[in-house]
Amino acid sequence: MSFVLNDEEQMLRDSARSFLSETAPVTAFRKLRDENNADGFSRELWAAMAEMGWTGVLVEEDHGGVDLGVSAAGLLLQEMGRTLTPSPFLSTAVLAATALRVAGSEAQKSAWLPKIVAGETVIGFAVDERARHNPEHIATTAKKQGNGLVLNGTKRFVANGAAADAIIVVARNDDGAPCLVLVDCHHKGVSRTARRTVDSHLPADFTFDNVQLDGDALLDAAEDTAGAIRHVLDVGRACVAAESLGVAEQAFDVTIDYIKEREQFGVPIASFQGLQHRAAHLLSEIEMARSIVLKALRTLDETPSQAPIWAAAAKAKATAVSRFATSEGIQMFGGVGMTDEYDIGLYYKRAQAAGEFLGDDAWGAGQVAKLSGY
Repeated sequence: MSFVLNDEEQMLRDSARSFLSETAPVTAFRKLRDENNADGFSRELWAAMAEMGWTGVLVEEDHGGVDLGVSAAGLLLQEMGRTLTPSPFLSTAVLAATALRVAGSEAQKSAWLPKIVAGETVIGFAVDERARHNPEHIATTAKKQGNGLVLNGTKRFVANGAAADAIIVVARNDDGAPCLVLVDCHHKGVSRTARRTVDSHLPADFTFDNVQLDGDALLDAAEDTAGAIRHVLDVGRACVAAESLGVAEQAFDVTIDYIKEREQFGVPIASFQGLQHRAAHLLSEIEMARSIVLKALRTLDETPSQAPIWAAAAKAKATAVSRFATSEGIQMFGGVGMTDEYDIGLYYKRAQAAGEFLGDDAWGAGQVAKLSGY
């Protein structure tokens, strides 16, 4: 397995970097935040991503996608991490699209995947029910009633939940086994509360109170639904790890640029050996995270049965490194690093929030130990 990008991947990365730097720089994120945008992202940018083909990166060609694989999705999110681009890409084009792909019927795929590819819908993936990630704790139920289902329960911190048209809910059926249910967010009995997080994103909490659904709301085409859910989460973890890597990379770059310009005692502070050692340490950590993230993404594409341990490792390492990089950046900036005028604080906030999504570094490390037999 190669740990360098091939020519096609380099072209995709360069194209994404150019597009995002022009259309979605950090100043665009600041504008959305300061305007208190109700969606938490730009609908125009989401449509532009669809025109670029990004929304179909994990969708088969039969349903209008380009099917470039998880590695490509990770590369795109890595570049989004560099510019702090808020979008439904992770929730909709990655998590929801993967869930539909592995568990949806042909009718369900035909109904929803083309809408995702066209950028016409936002779909959330609802798994967590507590403050911290625990995919084993699922109390939400989807019980049979006649030819339909009755959904009851709560979900917390559903990514892009404030703007979602529909969500795919992880619940338990009559036998207590996990299942996937696709729910219209405006359906009777569904209520949501938007939550603006520290990084100015807008997830939402959902409550389902005797929600009456047709039988075709159930995504049950997979032979092993529990395995399908685990795969969706592994894809999500590897991709959010890629975004965290992008956050770390850009935080490092802006920090190095700053210490090269900032002078003390008549010389750039980058000439101080203490800061050089810290920068070298940070760069080595970023390079290790890059290798693990790429390994996880490639494994999901090539040998998905081996992916769980690598997805957990990538999530753990990228979370830790992004938090380390942004924290070190603030320290090297000094007092001004705490001010809103400088972008390093924005990267720190995103590192904290992304780190919690689908499991923080402690959770990921625990999964690696568990999957290794400890």
